[in-house]
Amino acid sequence: MAAHIDTPGGATVHDVARVAGVSAMTVSRVINGRASVSAATRGKVEAAIAALRYQPNLAARAARTGTLRIGLLYSNPSAAYLSEFLVGAMEQCSKQGGQLLLERCGNLASQRAAIKQLVAAGVDGILVPPPLCDSPEVQAQLNRIGMPSIAVATGQPSPAISAVRIDDYQGALAMTRHLLGLGHRDIGFIQGDPAHTPALLRQQAFLDAMQEARLHVAPHRLAQGLFTYRSGLDAAHRLLAAPVRPSAVFASNDDMAAATLAVAHGMGLQVPQQLSVCGFDDTPVATTVWPELTTIHQPIADMARAAVTLVLDEIRQRRAGDVAPATHRLLEFTLMVRGSSGVPEA
Repeated sequence: MAAHIDTPGGATVHDVARVAGVSAMTVSRVINGRASVSAATRGKVEAAIAALRYQPNLAARAARTGTLRIGLLYSNPSAAYLSEFLVGAMEQCSKQGGQLLLERCGNLASQRAAIKQLVAAGVDGILVPPPLCDSPEVQAQLNRIGMPSIAVATGQPSPAISAVRIDDYQGALAMTRHLLGLGHRDIGFIQGDPAHTPALLRQQAFLDAMQEARLHVAPHRLAQGLFTYRSGLDAAHRLLAAPVRPSAVFASNDDMAAATLAVAHGMGLQVPQQLSVCGFDDTPVATTVWPELTTIHQPIADMARAAVTLVLDEIRQRRAGDVAPATHRLLEFTLMVRGSSGVPEA
């Protein structure tokens, strides 16, 4: 039998069921997005919900069932990154008795609206993966409402907010040194979204490693990208159309590195014989392109799992009346050497 869920306006599941001419259980299935309801029946229930201005009190329902509801704000342009993050977050929620709710957002207005939607849905804490982890407005709004939150993959974790990350600077340093160790001296670099702090750390590490090797990086060897495949195509065209091409390109993420491979193939360049290409993150695209990408493995799914554990711990501490200090977890990265990097042509 379906639970009786009251709303501020007074309408209940049973009121909706009576108006729609269906059972309360059917109404519950529609509310929970179950696929076992016909389109016609779903339409009747949704019409009744609209007519009665019914709003399920999801927070009350979650409290009764003991389920902790975790919100996830996302606007990451990399589908591969988001997919891996979701797998880790959902698996950990399942293990620890949590329920994951997603809200997509873009500009500042939609970020505010997404947070309000999650709060209205009764979430107990919110995960903030990149690039929103670096949004001062998002963090300020979450702080104002006292919502437990975890910043994931930020390059500059706040001492007041829990965070899970890798050392992006050291990862990019390791990648640049790998290319230098192969004998490359003229390396192009595709920058990431400047609003995302790890992108700035990766670029700084590249420049520092080149300076460490006493090599000058000309401005035209830096091409702006935004972490998307499309921006990677444009940046790669700029780098590879130069009268003298670099012998290697280090892209700030795998999507842009994959785009660089596509441009190189289109120009008839052999990889890695005529051009080495490296990325960052080790998302699934890294092993679905040819040749497979040399990249920095960022344990995205493990970071998501750690973030879920942190936010659930913080929620439970607060409910017990304990102080929940910010916790920062630094996970290990791995340099994955594959077929896209090699020694430069003589």
